[in-house]
Amino acid sequence: MKSNKNFDTFQFLLYTFFMREITVSEKYDGKKLNTFLLESFDGLSLNLLYKTLRKKDIRINNKKVSENTIIHAGDSIQIFLPDEQLWKSKNCPISIIYEDNNIVIVNKPAQIEVTGQNSLTSALQSYYQNRQAIYPCHRLDRNTTGLVLFAKNETSLTILLEKFKNHEIEKHYRALVAGVPATKEATLTAYLFKDRKKSLVYISDFPKKGYEKIMTSYQVLHSNIKQNTSLLDVTLHTGKTHQIRAHLAHIGFPIVGDGKYGNQEVNKKLGYKLQQLCSYSLQFHFTTDSGILNYLNEKKFCLNSSFNDCKNKNKNTPKESNFNHR
Repeated sequence: MKSNKNFDTFQFLLYTFFMREITVSEKYDGKKLNTFLLESFDGLSLNLLYKTLRKKDIRINNKKVSENTIIHAGDSIQIFLPDEQLWKSKNCPISIIYEDNNIVIVNKPAQIEVTGQNSLTSALQSYYQNRQAIYPCHRLDRNTTGLVLFAKNETSLTILLEKFKNHEIEKHYRALVAGVPATKEATLTAYLFKDRKKSLVYISDFPKKGYEKIMTSYQVLHSNIKQNTSLLDVTLHTGKTHQIRAHLAHIGFPIVGDGKYGNQEVNKKLGYKLQQLCSYSLQFHFTTDSGILNYLNEKKFCLNSSFNDCKNKNKNTPKESNFNHR
């Protein structure tokens, strides 16, 4: 019984970070669930939809469903599938987690860059109909999902870039890795070299010419012994290109689905084509004056409120808005 409980908890933690939630509009009141989902997610196939229903990975108002039932306006629909199975890569859904006069935090899907043409930044500019200045404050890899912080004005951008530089903004990631680490919690130190021509990084345990020091911490949340995978909470102390992916692979626990640093045999066996890495938590720890952003100090933003450590503390901030997935 204990192992089944652990497996259920593991699955819950894993599914949480590949869940999308949308609210039924008046247009679909009294319509079938399948119609609503197929028209809401342009990458979702009918076959996958039926398979997801059979696995009870779709919920209506937090209740599992296994058939094509009638839905009503205001119903909350949760579907537990990764972004690449829900949307075609050319489209970028805008999912705003938090917004005020100075910042906006967006849940980035996979298969899109943060900056550049057809990027998350350009999609956000289009969302605001180019009436709002948008400045990305950091980046995530193309196929890494999760929280991305944007500034809405140059003053906020300047402050936030300085805060990232001084490590006053803490980011946590969830990573599904191949293997079960014997050490359940550790802070790793190594050295990273970036090969710009090959778009690869290399890790060394010892200092070398051209290599920069990196530090990565992880904590094992749950392990699936049968599947030989583990869900980790990961924190970056240095923010280098591909650091989490390369560092975990270097110690023998590559991220599942990672086509660059991962184990392709494992990826194929488990059926993942994209790295299972998500930036799920963002917290501000200002140690110096932050000007117009002082109100953000000690606030924490998470993708999901199901965990005890993900309490949303957003209160009494200027023009504060909380949004469901759009």
